[in-house]
Amino acid sequence: MEAQVKAQALRAFTLKTNALRAVAWFFCKTLMLFLAVSLAAFTLLRLSPIDPVQAYIGADASVSNEQKARIAERWGLNEAPHRQYLKWLGNICRGDFGESVIFRLPVLTVVKERALASFALMGFAWLFSGAAGFLLGVLAGTFHGKWPDKLITTWCLILASAPTFWLALVLLIIFSVSLGIFPLGLAAPAGKLAAEVSFGERIHHLVLPCLALALSGVSYIAMQTRQKLCEVLEQDYVIYARARGETQLRIILRHGLRNIALPALTLQFLSFSELFGGSVLAEQVFAYPGLGRTAVMAGMQSDAPLLLGITLFSALFVFTGNTIANSLYHIINPEVKKHYD
Repeated sequence: MEAQVKAQALRAFTLKTNALRAVAWFFCKTLMLFLAVSLAAFTLLRLSPIDPVQAYIGADASVSNEQKARIAERWGLNEAPHRQYLKWLGNICRGDFGESVIFRLPVLTVVKERALASFALMGFAWLFSGAAGFLLGVLAGTFHGKWPDKLITTWCLILASAPTFWLALVLLIIFSVSLGIFPLGLAAPAGKLAAEVSFGERIHHLVLPCLALALSGVSYIAMQTRQKLCEVLEQDYVIYARARGETQLRIILRHGLRNIALPALTLQFLSFSELFGGSVLAEQVFAYPGLGRTAVMAGMQSDAPLLLGITLFSALFVFTGNTIANSLYHIINPEVKKHYD
């Protein structure tokens, strides 16, 4: 009895130790990623041919060299690059990401406002692309070689070769210009205050950008799911199950879904980076006020604090998605945990 109690206590201690180790390793990886991304983004921004002072003043404005020097001193652009980086990094550690040159607001305030719109767009697109891609992949794999498989495969290949901005323009021309079902752009009706916009109006403006962003990801998940299911259905245990008289539906539910869920989940969470990149194009076409369009504005007008803040936020967004995927692996397939242990 005493030995059993000691074994349980040892097992509980081991679980706590492993949990603390996992949390510590997560924060270490986050810190290393933060430093690497911040250094790379800052270096690329310094190598940019755009003059931030001139971008701040405007192309048509004429100011003296003394005024330019004062502006550069105010934004700390007259210091050495390494000093600028260390100063900026120190401010971030204190929670100060700087002030946006374009919006004249703190960077965190701008990112927070635009992130809500982007999260709505990317969240709906992510869920739709994952669910639709998985279902289409299962349907194509189930009817491998038949007309549903050929139809789905052809459609997915067309979508995979079409860029996001082209799909957005096609949807805009068909559903907004020709049919007039959806608005041309923006996240809310023009001329209305944010407090006056209803939930239905926001969804109405969200449909086309979400669809344009989701269609690009559907094809990859569908094709990979189809291929994996075809491989599963050719295994010996599936042939044996057919010989025992199991129906195709039971085979798919019992043997197929479990084996294809993990690869589909991997693709779904790995699509975070592609989803964020695609949102930049979709938001530009539909003039959607999200982080992607804001990043383009910051890059064109050389708003360094805002661009660096969005870059760090997007890197953390993608890294968090991949971490969640790794955690879900253990739930879906416990063999993964045994393999690493």
